Amino acid sequence: MLARRCLNPWWSASLRQQAVRSGAVAGCGQNRSLSTSSPCLATFYNSAADAVADIGDGSKLLVGGFGLCGIPEKLLVALRNTGVGNLTAVSNNAGIDDVGLGMLLRNRQIKRMVSSYVGENEEFARQYLSGELEVELTPQGTLAERLRAGGAGIPAFFTATGYGTMIHEGGAPIKYNAKKDIVIASEPRECREFNGHNYIMEEAITGDFALVKAWKADRMGNLIFRSTARNFNPACARAAKICIAEVEEIVETGELQPGDIHLPSIYVDRVILGEKYEKRIERLTLARPANPAAGSAGDGLRERIAKRVALEFQDGMYANLGIGIPMLASNFIPDNMTVHLQSENGLLGLGPFPEEGKQDPDLINAGKETVTILPGGAYFGSDESFAMIRGGHIDLTILGAMEVSQHGDLANWMIPKKLVKGMGGAMDLVGSKDTRVVVTMEHTAKGNRPKILPKCTLPLTGKQVVDRIITEKCVFDVCAERGLTLVEMFEGVTVEEIKEATAADFQVSENIKILK
Repeated sequence: MLARRCLNPWWSASLRQQAVRSGAVAGCGQNRSLSTSSPCLATFYNSAADAVADIGDGSKLLVGGFGLCGIPEKLLVALRNTGVGNLTAVSNNAGIDDVGLGMLLRNRQIKRMVSSYVGENEEFARQYLSGELEVELTPQGTLAERLRAGGAGIPAFFTATGYGTMIHEGGAPIKYNAKKDIVIASEPRECREFNGHNYIMEEAITGDFALVKAWKADRMGNLIFRSTARNFNPACARAAKICIAEVEEIVETGELQPGDIHLPSIYVDRVILGEKYEKRIERLTLARPANPAAGSAGDGLRERIAKRVALEFQDGMYANLGIGIPMLASNFIPDNMTVHLQSENGLLGLGPFPEEGKQDPDLINAGKETVTILPGGAYFGSDESFAMIRGGHIDLTILGAMEVSQHGDLANWMIPKKLVKGMGGAMDLVGSKDTRVVVTMEHTAKGNRPKILPKCTLPLTGKQVVDRIITEKCVFDVCAERGLTLVEMFEGVTVEEIKEATAADFQVSENIKILK
């Protein structure tokens, strides 16, 4: 087995021969040659199979990517082909059924996933709910920060994210049995108060190997990522004992400008050059035609809510929009107003959906939809993205919900034993005391079941975090102490109708506004 790094240029002839036999190539500026004038940092391999050959049963892997964007597809195929098993995989999600980590799940090579989002991976959800797979669901920003802390040698940290939820209190199902009884549950987190606010302690994550995908590498092993394909890749690389990177292009040392390097070579151990990248797009989303055909009644309802949501925007604000109706609201921002949209997968300055033929698989939003970026926008990693969010730099977050309580509790990430999508970034987005939180949703669920309740019945995303609720019927302001106040109604809707559809008590504003 090769040494992790060759820091001494005068390494032994036997180790040099071993590198050549194994298919590895030292990376100090030349292919298949060794420098005797500078230290060897990264080792370049001829194939993905060689690069992952020493990953053994029971290894803990840190895997970059967000959805299918920026996943190390060549390394994952090679790892699948080894048949290695009993793995722990730390990754934001697991791709889809037949792509990315989904391949390893289908092969039963993974014992435990540490993720924020199950999403549309049906096999992931099936194995979890049937008790075949252990799943430690972790808020997306907490996951990014746990990785960042692991790479920085910080054993633990405190965060407001998850306070008052199952993440804080413990009992979140990690493993079910065949009868859907919980056989492994999460442990409670230590809680402390700082400056009058509550925080919980989270431990850092480190791993045996990181599998990451970059755009370019130089012969030193410095890496550059492309657009939103950066996401979790740098944080995973820094937190692993051995980082294996696959890249689309290798350039000579010095061709990458020092200020352009996203991940310095000190974090990178092995590099392979990938070929014929598929870069499958999970949700191809294109700009709508200028005169679209008439939509369904449901589309009209969503648009009605979205137009009202757009009134929440103010000129110059920074906002994060959830999937669905919140993102639809961006279509109704007035032309004379500038709103800076942030996407938690690593994008500030979110633009409209691309025209057909101009989509870029490396440029997606948090809903995995193809998007564009506006002039003046920026890309960054997931850890920095959530620093913006937790740090209160986002003025407004708008997201959907399964349930909201009269005192502002929010539930939107799981129905125990039935539906598990994961919390994604929602817990982080609602956890900052300096960010206004607006919930958009249809007023009732199937069967006219109320979604605005005295107390949430589903696991919480956040406790007393919601400031406003916007539905197709009305608008409620929410106060943690006083509860709900009806402040706006759509034309044609009555207070009695709202009472029938709302399980929680509410007050009616003396200056209630009628929306058309």
